[in-house]
Amino acid sequence: MRLSRYFLPVLKENPSEAQIVSHRLMLRAGMIKQAQAGIYSWLPLGFKVLRKLENIVHEEQIRAGHIPMLMPTLQSADLWRESGRYDDYGEEMLRITDRHGRDMLFGPTNEELITDIFRGHVSSYKDLPLTLYHIQWKFRDEIRPRFGVMRGREFLMKDGYNFDLTKEDALHSYNRHLVSYIRTYERMGLQAIPMRADSGPIGGDDTHEFLVLAETGESEVFYDSKVTDIRLGEREINYDSVEQCRAVMEEFTSLYARTDETHDEAVFNQIPEERRRSARGIEVGQIFYFGTKYSDPMGATVQGPDGKPVPVHMGSHGIGVSRLIGAIIEASHDDKGIIWPEGVTPFHCGIVNLKQGDAEADAACDQLYAALTAIGLEPLYDDTNERAGGKFATMDLIGLPWRITVGPRGLKNGVVELTSRKTGESVELSPEEAVKKVAEIYAPHHPHLAREEPMAGRSFHTWL
Repeated sequence: MRLSRYFLPVLKENPSEAQIVSHRLMLRAGMIKQAQAGIYSWLPLGFKVLRKLENIVHEEQIRAGHIPMLMPTLQSADLWRESGRYDDYGEEMLRITDRHGRDMLFGPTNEELITDIFRGHVSSYKDLPLTLYHIQWKFRDEIRPRFGVMRGREFLMKDGYNFDLTKEDALHSYNRHLVSYIRTYERMGLQAIPMRADSGPIGGDDTHEFLVLAETGESEVFYDSKVTDIRLGEREINYDSVEQCRAVMEEFTSLYARTDETHDEAVFNQIPEERRRSARGIEVGQIFYFGTKYSDPMGATVQGPDGKPVPVHMGSHGIGVSRLIGAIIEASHDDKGIIWPEGVTPFHCGIVNLKQGDAEADAACDQLYAALTAIGLEPLYDDTNERAGGKFATMDLIGLPWRITVGPRGLKNGVVELTSRKTGESVELSPEEAVKKVAEIYAPHHPHLAREEPMAGRSFHTWL
């Protein structure tokens, strides 16, 4: 994308209404614009990151054997009355009456609706196990929406629901979700620690929240410092294997890690003092097992092996897709702006032309842009007439992991400058080498890059 043709309304000053770093930087980087309190328009740069996160979530859910679908945002109040939650949920639920006087609601979650779908179409234990999920906009009428997308009223969420014949089967689904969530967060450059949590209005006895450690987190957390050393990495996990999924669950949850609602000081004090930690955390997901809490009152049963009706065991599993953007920024920024992890960056590389209008510099930038695009990467080329300092400031603010700087002086020596946003380190390379280096960096995120030679042995100036 050429910046001269893009919509990127960056702000030079810090917005007065923004209280935390992620809110401030998302507004300044032109990612969002507030429509109402806690409700935002997603501008092109923010929408681009949002879609990248959504795609990662989809890929990892499908990898785990979960089936995507889409349910409506508006739901019938009658379903919630069946489960007993319509009056219990509280004022966070936005209740609506349609033109025919029917009670509706803007869904804050979908346990009732998915249970209704299940009971209408599944009747035999032979159709189990089954996990359905969707990624959909939700609404919760927060009394004090704040912190930008971290605590908004409208938000994008992945919520999935498993249906199993027995508690043992449902707990395998629980463990499978934990594994898939850890892999999802690691792909986004985050360490999200699973912590024993409170189930709140969802219900159930088994639940873990996934929290990213950050000073601005809304939750106080207590943990054994050794838990921060655990990574799933590139391990291959067979999601059908009860043993493998249970082993990962035990590895990631056997050490003490709890939110303040479930914190046990006596148990915490048994940890060696030098490993005891308390901090703030940002919740980015939660998994629940709640048994027959919804299937019993709503009649979601299947015919068991003995021919008798059996209520299914259920769980629900959510990832806050839109709030993840805030969490990533809180965990990865400096005083200049955002620092995107390579797996979620809106553009893979920035190209800065130090002398727009110079024939040689313009030609070199055009060729770099074409070469990166041809191998499947998305560069952002600043082809504006802004001064060099302003171009660098914009690139630092929006946080692209890599920048290629092109100027007449370097081109006389046959080089451009490749700069890491994270470390600030720069290296001079030929244009061909710069393209090859960027391709190598992104190969783990784009497997096809590892199999292709970006320049195919040709001279940079004749490659096009």
